[in-house]
Amino acid sequence: MKKHVSLTLTLIFSLLTSSVAQNPAPAPQQNAPDQDDVVRISTNLVQVDAVVTDKSGKLVTDLRPEEIEIFEDNHPQKITNFSFISTESGTAQPVAINPAAPVDKTAPPPPPVHLKPEQVRRTIALVVDDLGLSFESTAYVRKALKKFIDEHVETGDMVAIIRTAGGMGVLQQFTSDKRQLYAAADRVKLDFRSRGSNVFAPLPGSSTSPRPGGQFSNNRIGVSEDIFTVGTLGALGYVVRGMRHLPGRKSILLMSDGITIFTAGDPSTGSRVLEAMQRLTDLANRSSVVIYTMDVRGLQTLDIPAQVLNIPRSINAGTPGLGTAMDPFGAGLDQRMGQLRGLGTDRRIDNRDTLFESQNGLNYLARQTGGFPILNTNDLTGGIRRVLDDQKGYYLIGYRPNESTFDATTGRRKFHRISIKVKRPGLSVRSRIGFYGITDEEAIPQRRTRAEQLTTALASPFTSGDVKVRLTSLYGYDPQVGSFVRSLLHIEARDLTFVDEPDGWHKAVFDVAAFTFGDNGIVVDRVDQIQTIRVRGESYKRVLENGFVYTLTVPIKRPGAYQLRTALRDTSSQRLGSAYQFIEVPDIANNRLALSGIAVIGTDPSAKPDATNGATDAPAQAGHEEVSGADSQAGPAVRRFRRGMMLNYGYVIYNAQVDKATARPQILTQMRLFRDGKPIFAGQVQSLDTSGQPDLNQLSVGGALQLGSDMTPGEYTLQVIVTDSLAKDKYRTATQWIDFEIVQ
Repeated sequence: MKKHVSLTLTLIFSLLTSSVAQNPAPAPQQNAPDQDDVVRISTNLVQVDAVVTDKSGKLVTDLRPEEIEIFEDNHPQKITNFSFISTESGTAQPVAINPAAPVDKTAPPPPPVHLKPEQVRRTIALVVDDLGLSFESTAYVRKALKKFIDEHVETGDMVAIIRTAGGMGVLQQFTSDKRQLYAAADRVKLDFRSRGSNVFAPLPGSSTSPRPGGQFSNNRIGVSEDIFTVGTLGALGYVVRGMRHLPGRKSILLMSDGITIFTAGDPSTGSRVLEAMQRLTDLANRSSVVIYTMDVRGLQTLDIPAQVLNIPRSINAGTPGLGTAMDPFGAGLDQRMGQLRGLGTDRRIDNRDTLFESQNGLNYLARQTGGFPILNTNDLTGGIRRVLDDQKGYYLIGYRPNESTFDATTGRRKFHRISIKVKRPGLSVRSRIGFYGITDEEAIPQRRTRAEQLTTALASPFTSGDVKVRLTSLYGYDPQVGSFVRSLLHIEARDLTFVDEPDGWHKAVFDVAAFTFGDNGIVVDRVDQIQTIRVRGESYKRVLENGFVYTLTVPIKRPGAYQLRTALRDTSSQRLGSAYQFIEVPDIANNRLALSGIAVIGTDPSAKPDATNGATDAPAQAGHEEVSGADSQAGPAVRRFRRGMMLNYGYVIYNAQVDKATARPQILTQMRLFRDGKPIFAGQVQSLDTSGQPDLNQLSVGGALQLGSDMTPGEYTLQVIVTDSLAKDKYRTATQWIDFEIVQ
């Protein structure tokens, strides 16, 4: 048994310190059950979401269908679908396997909870418009974001902090991990580029190019997949397209110093920006995304001279898609355009009017998508809290549209205005303003070329499940090479198309694209390859059952936060899969305590050696060793363990201080186990025996944990805490974690 554990740990440490070839791994987690779309626009159903509140702003949850009226172009519609969706639900309680184990309350915070789709309560993207923020506003926003992370991010929240100046590379994955959110908030800094900067350009190697200000077409009105404008609106469109694939009702909070639609002296600018906004809001409405907006300048001191222009502060009806019954502000588009044309060079707009003009875009984006603007307040954190409170529940209201709704004979699809009324007195309702007369099937264009398909999957902030893949990225360090990240991409072979060949061979061809982004959005490393796998006999059966692993090793020259994004495309079926991971690379050169990633392997103590390990026709696996008792479903790439298995783990400690008297480090280690963010097991704090270690700057640490036979299946997290007794207090402790799954 001791020899068996030693071999297992040897393989783990080789994974963290040397190159690793491909090896079979188990199937990844199954997809979550399908969930109906919130907003649906088709020839037989138009369904929209609505929020109903009372006079105090409290959510109303007990309306009946007969208390609601819905109108299309002022014509009443018969409601065929009606339901209230509540997003407030509790999460599963952890089951303790060692409730009496001591837990150190001064220990580092627990790892983040790995949420399943059905556990997500609220999904919100905080989009910081740093392309247009002043120095003062930037500081306020960064402070508000950190306070929001500390006080309002709860279990079940999926949050992303996205900068319009950051580009595609900084579009971090949605997470409840406060470490990632803090890292994103710290990157909010003053940017000297203008709002017109095209920072969301296509990935290198992509054939897709931006087309600013493109015209609507009859069959794809409002949802062009090209980047329809640059800067702030382009970034918002990019985020909305990524959120489109998430289930349920999603939210964006745009934090900005304002967006001006109409510019004095250049009326044509207003029409271009307005068209871009129409595209964006239609895309958001079809994607079930509500946009809230916040003017982060807060309360302003305004100069109001006697000759103030009486120009209304918001646009209203008069152009398709403009205005709403909740917009209290007056005047139409034609009137506003005429006023701008009449302005001379000697006529100025004062501070008050300039402020209102800059808030027009914020008003428009929010009102058109069922959100609300947050204006003229210094309480930015309170504004974020209002948005979160608005996510507690909503109504789904559907009706069958007339055939004329999607009539294309006129050559240009009509905008259909939706209005909802509540019969119960004292209530107000917010919903989406309407839609263009094309179905979702027509509106969502399909990516056709290889580059377009891979770029779409790679650029999405969410995983794609047509081909199930799972990414495990581990940090490591080699004195000769330096820092590196080794990524294991597990691929579900059953999702690929295998073609039969002579002599019993089966061949599948797939494309792999992998990009590593630094914290500034710059591509650090990229891989774009066409791969072929050929197997037969028992190897073919094992690959179909267990999948296989594609290994990438990326050298990292600088410490910092990195994103690894991968996309896979089956050449025959054109099915796509994608995965991503956030990883922090420590600075080994500063001589502070640091840890590698944690590699885990599950073994069955009672299993006998597999007699088929040396079978022929196996895929090439140079350097791969089989572990006696190892389960193909418990490899380091996917980490799915059966109850009763032995969980073997290993990691490397860097930069441990050495006692001058004994010439030895003084290291304490502890292992903790979590479920749903709650500790269920804490190992004893142990002193690390460093005798026999060949390099005291790189201490290899291994351990094993017997999984109980009665442990509840589900997601768990293993955390290790390392304390260097000789280091300064500030740098004495380091921690690392990895998630895994227990199955029946």
